[in-house]
Amino acid sequence: MPPQIWPTELRLAADRKALHIRFDDGTSNTLRAEYLRVESPSAEVQGHGAGQKKHVTGKAGISIQNLEPVGNYAVRIIFDDGHDSGLYTWEYLHQLGREEAERWADYQARETEMTMKNK
Repeated sequence: MPPQIWPTELRLAADRKALHIRFDDGTSNTLRAEYLRVESPSAEVQGHGAGQKKHVTGKAGISIQNLEPVGNYAVRIIFDDGHDSGLYTWEYLHQLGREEAERWADYQARETEMTMKNK
């Protein structure tokens, strides 16, 4: 099993619209609150099995209210829409940073598709 990635810095942006995280492997990312919310690891977003992920909309103006450490492996992110059920492990946050461009492009494509369907 590969060694666990470990955060060396976890800091909210002054406007609470992003989370800056730096890891012990030298990588760092600034992840927007909207991105973190729509990619929440919670069952509410991810579902309870493969292929059950829900598309979350209307989170463009969302902020992070608080961060709560969970043991030494994760952080609970509390958003201003009341969502607080996802536990963001260090590995998941690292993965979100690595995959941000691809995941965000997929999200935007789904947003466009839904907008076209509703016209």
